[in-house]
Amino acid sequence: MQLEPVDAEAPISLRDEDAKCEDTPRASKIVKKTDKRLKRLTALQSKLYGDGRYALLVVLQGRDAAGKDGTIRTVFGACNPQGCQVTSFKEPTPIERRHDFLWRVHNAIPPRGMVGIFNRSHYEDVLAARVHGTVGTPIWTSRYDQINDFERMLVQNNVIVLKFFLHVSRNVQRRRLLKRVEKSEKNWKFREGDLDDRRQWDAYTDAYHDMLRRTSTKAAPWYLVPADDKKVRNYFVTGVVVRALRKLKLRYPDADPNMLLKAEQILTG
Repeated sequence: MQLEPVDAEAPISLRDEDAKCEDTPRASKIVKKTDKRLKRLTALQSKLYGDGRYALLVVLQGRDAAGKDGTIRTVFGACNPQGCQVTSFKEPTPIERRHDFLWRVHNAIPPRGMVGIFNRSHYEDVLAARVHGTVGTPIWTSRYDQINDFERMLVQNNVIVLKFFLHVSRNVQRRRLLKRVEKSEKNWKFREGDLDDRRQWDAYTDAYHDMLRRTSTKAAPWYLVPADDKKVRNYFVTGVVVRALRKLKLRYPDADPNMLLKAEQILTG
């Protein structure tokens, strides 16, 4: 049971029922499998940091309450914070607006040896910008090719790009948003814009569909994650990340033998 990259040539379905996965094992079994994957991720991220030849960029997109924060806590909580950085993109600042839309994104790309996680990303510029009409159609449509070129350049420079769309159904989103309103430890996260975006559910669905179809490439694929069940979501995301890191055949660098000999002499002398 594993996710495959979105095939831009095949039909892409974003129905509510696609936010569920009917073929998953029982909860206790999937948690156990996820825990094993998280242990592998811990070891692989340590090697990535020591190896220093590659960076990993993880892009998380999804509707409000789709589980981006929870994915970061659970999945990437397995990483050593020293080798991991999280970037959350808010409304562009006045200075950022004076640059091209990728300027602030490029500055946040992780250096080699690091895992970088984008909580939302440059894709807001073909999602929110499109739905809310902050730029004209010719501008946001031209950004698909610009994003593809940008991500291809990253991959050619040893940045592995994995993109996850966390797909949540309308009813599950409603329940999660209500929890934000009702619980004091969550309601500080609630914003009026969450309701505006929910009112434009269909417009966002169209935008997500085009985003997946136009920007899931061989170099930087999208993965469509059924996210109604948090355990299933974590299982799938962890599996994709582990698989990608294992393919790199990471290795720790060799230590200087003379330095090791000297250290042994000093420490045992």
